[in-house]
Parts: sequence; structure tokens; C-alpha cells
Amino acid sequence: MGGSWEVRTRGGEASPYPSEEHAGALESTEVLRIRNREALVSHALSTLASRARGIALDTIEEALRSVDPGRLVKSRVTLTGDTLNVDAHIFDLSHFRRVLVIGGGKASGAMAEALEEILGDRIEGGVVVVPRGTGKRYRLRRIGLHEAPHPIPDEESVEAARRVMEMAGEAEEDDLVFCLISGGGSSLMTLPREGVTLNDKQRVTEMLLRSGATIDEINTVRKHLSGLKGGQLAGKIHPATLITLILSDVVGDRLDVIASGPMTPDPTTFQEAISILKRYGLWGEAPESVRKTLSKGARGEIPETPKVGDPSFRKVLNVLVGNNRIACSAALGALQRRGLKTLFLGSFVEGEARHLGFFLGALAREIRVSGNPLPPPVGVVVGGETTVRVTGGGTGGRNQEVTLGAALKIEGLDGVVVASISTDGIDGPTDAAGAIVDGDTAPRSRELGLDVREYLEENDSYTLLSRLDDLIYTGPTGTNVNDLSLLIVL
Repeated sequence: MGGSWEVRTRGGEASPYPSEEHAGALESTEVLRIRNREALVSHALSTLASRARGIALDTIEEALRSVDPGRLVKSRVTLTGDTLNVDAHIFDLSHFRRVLVIGGGKASGAMAEALEEILGDRIEGGVVVVPRGTGKRYRLRRIGLHEAPHPIPDEESVEAARRVMEMAGEAEEDDLVFCLISGGGSSLMTLPREGVTLNDKQRVTEMLLRSGATIDEINTVRKHLSGLKGGQLAGKIHPATLITLILSDVVGDRLDVIASGPMTPDPTTFQEAISILKRYGLWGEAPESVRKTLSKGARGEIPETPKVGDPSFRKVLNVLVGNNRIACSAALGALQRRGLKTLFLGSFVEGEARHLGFFLGALAREIRVSGNPLPPPVGVVVGGETTVRVTGGGTGGRNQEVTLGAALKIEGLDGVVVASISTDGIDGPTDAAGAIVDGDTAPRSRELGLDVREYLEENDSYTLLSRLDDLIYTGPTGTNVNDLSLLIVL
């Protein structure tokens, strides 16, 4: 029966790793477009800059299509008769009483849609949680949808988490459960630990987001204030068989960090959560319920989240279906087909957003002046997720700060463009995916009486870039694999 199947996942790591071969296995099922592409190209003040802008925007679109969640799921999951293939693993569906589907994240709706296409009426029921306002785009017959806000949770997030936990608790030993996880799941499925109020969890999340803490650090704290994250959802499903399909929005693809790892062993501790809050000077400001709960956990008065070797994970298969590297690979291919030499700086980039912009701008000047490390035309691809330490009172996102930082360094260079986007289509607390700048951005700003440096220092990149009409708009893309930054030097 299904309950006899067992897989060990090497401490929660997915196997095998998503490859470029899988990235090109199927054509995209959804056309992802930049809504204002023509306007962005028209803002160029020279023919060379116009061409550079067009190349950057076309490349972004190809990269987004490469990480379409439905396409990625179909490249990893197939069904022939009763034989279900999930990567290199084979399951006989006749051995299972029911198939259930749960999950949450910005890509979970598209993943659920693809799974319904594959399994059809074999799915008895399910529920996935998607960002508020996006549910209408999905046509699901067997799997229910619940909407909740992102990135700050509210009562809808709690209700969504309860529904997911209730369905997980219904699973029995001879059931097969699919869990669909992607970035955004942490806030979409929020179930505060006993003793912690939703308001207090909202407050500490907002504090961490503004502090410049990394997603790894933020989720370490979230896991230890939650009744669902950090492997606890897997414990609710046990002893049913569990297949988790995961789309990574985390640098390095740590499964315990993506959506705070509800299905994987948690290597972090209560003491680490305390240390993170102290590192950013937030411990004294954190709500009393948060400090009290974390302190009790550190003293052993509250059980730790489940670790490697816990029985909850004996029948769990974790499959990483997509990540930032796939998008970067697609971007490199798009640039090469357009005749550019390419340089890939990796998909692990972190740190201050503006500093990445400064670096890309400096690299552009080096390429133009010396032809080092490659002579033009050159396309440079960078993946990862930077952070913004908020010190000003403006509005913006990390990708917008990347481009403003670059604009200061590439002023006067014709045919040089820097574009940066969040692949989910939402850069920080704004309605833009990111932005694009060129050598004329700073002069155009001055003509309007605006100073790029002042807006950068005020963390007000959105205001400046909207005045220039250089924000990139895609709307919510339904996918989420970190950020993508491009430097084009023609």
C-alpha cells in the first residue's frame, strides 16, 4: 500500500536538482509580457540606447517564460495509466486510497492548475493559498482556492493556514498528498504559535522587512513563531505519503527557507531566532509575546521544530521544480541569440541593492573603456536577491534601487542599459516589477529638477522612476524565483 513507500531526502534536500534540460523540456503555457514595453523602448534618446533597451526587455520576457510554474510542473510530473512519474520516482496510484493537494505561495495556483491537468479526477480534493486578487486567473475544478495578503499576514492568512492544516490532518496512511510550495507561502499561510497574537507576528515581520534582514533570517524567526512552518505541516500529514513540489525564491535553494519550509526538517533554533532579532537591534522593540515565546523555546520549555531524522519525514519526497538559475540560463540564451557575448555573475547575489547597481555601473564603464572582461557587445546576467536597508521615508523596491545605483555610474554612456526585476512582478511594496535605466537617466532627471542621489538616499526610487516612466510593469506573474538583473553594453 502507499503507506509502505519510503524515501530519504538527505536532510530535506530536493533530488535531483532542476537542470537546464528540464528548463527547456516544454514550451510555456502562458505568455508573460511587459505591459509597457513599447513606451520603455521609446524613452531612449539614441538609436543605440533604444536597441539596448529592447534587448533587455525581450530577455526579461524570455526569462519569465522559462520559469512558468505550470510548465515546470509538467516537466517533472507525468501520468501513464496508474503509473505516476515524479522526477526519477515511480508511484502506482492504484495503491493509494485518495490523492489530496494542499499548498501555498505566489506560484501555487499555476502549479495546482498543471497538476489538475495531469491527474484530473484522480484528485479528490485540496486547497491552495494564493495572493489576494490573483485567484480569478486560475481555473480549478478539484482543488479549492483561498486568497490571502502578502507580505504582511492578516486574519485571511490565519484562516487559510487553518484550512490547509485541516486538510492535512484528514490524510491517512494510504493517502497520497501533494504539497505545492513557492515563495510567499510564509505570509499566505500564517498560523501563530500559541501565545503569539497575529498583530504581534505582523509587527515583527514588518520590523524585519525594514531592517534589511535576509529572507533566511526572516524565516528563521517566522518558523519559531508558527504552528505550521519549519516542518510542522509534514508532521500533520504523517503517516500519509507526501510529495512536495517546490519553486524556489531563495538564494541557494535551501528548502527549509522557501516558504519557511513547512515540509522539510528545520536546522534552525529558537536561540538563532533571538540572535537575529538582536543582530538587527530589534529584540528590545519586539512585542512581549514574541520575546517570551522565543525565550521559552530557547530554554527548552517549548518543543523545537522537527529536525532531520524525525519520523514525519520518512515518507516525504521533496522535488525542486524550478529556481533562479533556470531564469538566468534562459536570459543568457536570449542574449546569445541576439549576438551578444555573455557573462553570468551567478544566482547567489545578495547584499545592498544600490551596491549591486554601483557595481554593474562600474563594470559597464570597464567594458566600454578597456574591453575587459569582454569587449562589446556584452550582456551580463545576475541572479539572487538583494536587500534594502530603509533609512528614508520614500517608496521603492530593491530592483528599483539597483537601477538607480547603476544610473549614477553609467551617466553619459550611450548604448548601456541596466534593468532589474522581481520575477513575481512585484518589487517591494509597489505595483512595478522593477525598472530600466540608461546613460541618459541621470540627465533626464536633472531636466525635471530631480536628483538621482537624493531620491536614492531617501529610498524613494519608485517616485523618481515613475516620473521618468521607466518602471517595468508586468502585473503579478504567477511565478517567483528571486530577482534578475541585466547589464547591456552595445
